[in-house]
Parts: sequence; structure tokens; C-alpha cells
Amino acid sequence: MNIEKIKVRSESGQVMEVVVYSKRVESIEVVLGAGEHSVKCTLTPTRNGAAYAGTIMGREIVYERTRDQVKADIDRLNPVHREYRR
Repeated sequence: MNIEKIKVRSESGQVMEVVVYSKRVESIEVVLGAGEHSVKCTLTPTRNGAAYAGTIMGREIVYERTRDQVKADIDRLNPVHREYRR
């Protein structure tokens, strides 16, 4: 099983690598930390769709990829789950 990790930027500009718990176009759930000190956060698309943002323990984190880029990533990683027409 491959563990997907993404880089997010915090309010202070610090870049952190977090583990992806689930990834959909509507939202991305990530886990910060490890073990019993880990915290789960949901990132949702911003109004203009240019990034995904969420708050964790009162701090904002941002994943700087568009909805289209995330959809392309999902299709690339899981080709079986692509939508198709009849």
C-alpha cells in the first residue's frame, strides 16, 4: 500500500508534508503528526477554486493546487474509478 503525502503551506509560510487520508475533488482529508498526537483536517476548495484550505487547531493550512489538478491526480492514481459514458 502506497501512502500518499502532499505538501501544504501554513499561515507563517512553513511548508509541511502531510499524509492523505482520503482524496476527492470536493474535499481532501489529511493527517498531521504521527501516533496518538496525530490530528485530522479536511481541506475544501476555496471560492475561486485555485487552492484547498482548512484549519487545524486554529491555524490555516493551504494546499496550492486547483480542482482540475486534483481531479487529474485522482484519475492518474485510480484509473479504475474514472467516470465513463454509455
